[in-house]
Amino acid sequence: MSKDFETQHRLGPQRNPAIDDAVLDATRQLLEEKGYAGTSIDAIATRAGVGRPAIYRRWPSKAHIVNDAIYPVLDVEQGADIDTELGTEGTIADQIRALVQGAVALFAAPATRAAAPGLMSEVRTNSELREVLVVRQLAGVRVELNRRLEAARERGDIRSGVDADALLDIMAGAAIFAMSVRDVSDPGPFADSLADIVLNGILPNT
Repeated sequence: MSKDFETQHRLGPQRNPAIDDAVLDATRQLLEEKGYAGTSIDAIATRAGVGRPAIYRRWPSKAHIVNDAIYPVLDVEQGADIDTELGTEGTIADQIRALVQGAVALFAAPATRAAAPGLMSEVRTNSELREVLVVRQLAGVRVELNRRLEAARERGDIRSGVDADALLDIMAGAAIFAMSVRDVSDPGPFADSLADIVLNGILPNT
């Protein structure tokens, strides 16, 4: 990347999205090749063709870069479209099934498979990082999902007592374990099976 390219960014009033994209693309490539532990700020800077200062002006740590590289923006304060993430078509069952499929597809991506366990370890031991990368990012999704579950309960479409947090934990937790730990090779059938268990449970209908 040329010096003129970086100078243009430094002197301009807005972030240069080309630098951001180069860093995030480099991060995803390195995660696939070397895993989370083998992905460093130096390696990202070299692969992206930018200097370390250009990176640190945008992200305070490797964990922040990786988070932005592998996860969609879900923070409504940052302009996230929650309806797009959750979907709006069909019954509540259709929407939950789509949410399960989306979660599995997200964690099935090669870079996400490689990064998720390491990133989870960092946010587990850093409360400030957890607040920024997990709690705040998912707040809008949880609020909107809870609203939809409440509406479905009022219509009699789901039973009472279904908790939005628990539902998200089940879907995301199962997807992370299957993709990053068990290393499931075919996400499609797993997503279908998970959605079926989420929607119908394991006990026979009585």
